[in-house]
Parts: sequence; structure tokens; C-alpha cells
Amino acid sequence: MEIIEKQLDDADLAKRLDALALRHARASNAGMRLLNLIGGQTETLLDRLPPPARARLGEATETALANAMEVAHRSRGLVGDSPGWMSRAATTAMGAAGGFGGLPTALAELPMTTTVLLRAIQDVAVEYGFEPHEQGVRFDCVQVFAAAGPLENDDGADLAFLSTRIAVTGATVQALIARVAPRLATVLGQKLAAQTIPVLGAAAGAATNYAYTSYYQQMAHVHFGLRRLAIDADRDHADLVMEFRRLSALRAPRRG
Repeated sequence: MEIIEKQLDDADLAKRLDALALRHARASNAGMRLLNLIGGQTETLLDRLPPPARARLGEATETALANAMEVAHRSRGLVGDSPGWMSRAATTAMGAAGGFGGLPTALAELPMTTTVLLRAIQDVAVEYGFEPHEQGVRFDCVQVFAAAGPLENDDGADLAFLSTRIAVTGATVQALIARVAPRLATVLGQKLAAQTIPVLGAAAGAATNYAYTSYYQQMAHVHFGLRRLAIDADRDHADLVMEFRRLSALRAPRRG
């Protein structure tokens, strides 16, 4: 990966940090709009799923995420970088199709949506000058899924993924997938539950997929934006994350 050095003054640094904090706030606001659309409390959504589906969700999500990593990466040789709206359009259409037939079609659609989400995250990484074939960037792409989903109210969880940095190998990426899968399973379980709403399954599937894609794209911008900013400003990444946390807390949507 070619690094282009830039000299940023304090005003430019503050401006870019504030823009990333605004992205984070927009992602959280999108989740709240989705919650209002679906209705009810997020903790009751999973109760809509049959027990066998809930039991298989974690394992199925880990498998889907591992497969999605390879499929999304190979797709780059066939389909060039896509604008963000195209990924949102694709997952929205998938969600509508998946929700049309209830739980069976929603389960069948889930791996495809996971792949498109991961590809969308890779596209954001490319925007910031990172190469998605590198193991470290693959690791970062999976890390974006460690952020709480749009139906999650834990702001601390939203930010926790930003500061992790370890030696990365193929085995490390697979270990991260195993750790991220339970959190992503909860997120996708909420999506599946919304798609089981009678009559409105297709609409709920489209709406949830659009919201999830928008959310993870915004979080990918935050993640890779901070990585790039640390390089451009020649600043410690952890220090930037602390400043970002402060700005994000100021912009966090009010709840209650």
C-alpha cells in the first residue's frame, strides 16, 4: 500500500475528526429511525424467531462471514469498486426478496446480504487508500462488524472496535471472525425477526437491509477514516480515538 504523506495543521485535523464524528452520529440516528419503523423494543425481536432458528444463528453467521470474506474479495476481480448507493440498492432488493417468503427465504438471503455488506466495507477501505487483499485490511473490514448494529443502543460498543491493533495473519482474521460472529448473529437475528412480520415481511426486509448497509458503510468510513487520519497527521491512532470518543459523545443522539 502506497502511503502519501501529508502535513495537517490542527484546524484541518479537528475538521476531519469532526466530520468522522458526524458520520458516527448519522449512523446511530439511522438505527433509531429503523427502530421506530419496526416498532417495539429490540430485545423482543429475537423472540419472533423459532427456537431452532435462534439456536443455529451463531454458527450460520460465522460460516456466512468466513465465506463472505472470500467471495467479496474474489468479486473485486469481476466487479470494480461500486458507489455506496449501489450496495444499499443491492441489499435493499435482497431484503425485500428475502422477506417476501418469510423465514425460509430470509435465511437463504442472509449469506448473500453478508457478502454484499462486507464488499461495501471493502469499497470504503479502498476510498481511503487501503488495499483489501492485505491481511491487515481484511482484519479491519471484519472489525467494522464488531461495532454495535443499528438496533444496538450501546455507544461504548460502537466505539470499542476502533482502537484494536495486533499482528495480523490469516489465522488472526479467522479468530476475529469467530469473536465477531456472536455479535453479528444478534444483529442479523433482529433483521430476520423483522422479516417475519406478517404481510410486511418484504418491506421490513428492505428497510432493515437498507439501514444495516447504511450503518456499516458509515462505520467503515469512521474506522478507515481514523486509520488514514493517523497516517496523514503522523499521530498516534489511540490518541485520535480518544479525541474521536469525546466528539462522538457530544454528537450522540438523545435517547429516552
